[in-house]
Amino acid sequence: MILWHNPRCSKSRQTLALLAAQDPDVRLYLQDAPTLSELTQVATLLGGPRAMIRKGEAVYKELGLKDADDAALLAAMAAHPILIERPILLANGRAALGRPPENVLTIL
Repeated sequence: MILWHNPRCSKSRQTLALLAAQDPDVRLYLQDAPTLSELTQVATLLGGPRAMIRKGEAVYKELGLKDADDAALLAAMAAHPILIERPILLANGRAALGRPPENVLTIL
């Protein structure tokens, strides 16, 4: 079980607290950015890269990603991990976005 976590995000902190008893491996994805391959795999599990990209980030607008294809979205997230929605839990061969935090419980 791996949680892609941003400690500055309240939803990410709430999700980590919810999972405390399961003791997930925590990946601070802003410092330890996922590779393009990892992002592709997680995007597949979540239903595509649009499901895991933060559209409100300034860099999303700066890069003109509104009409970008999947490959461009994945490349942008690899280059700018701030674009990755958080938190994301990976467990049991599945992925879940912790929005709301309780959503991650569906894959345990």
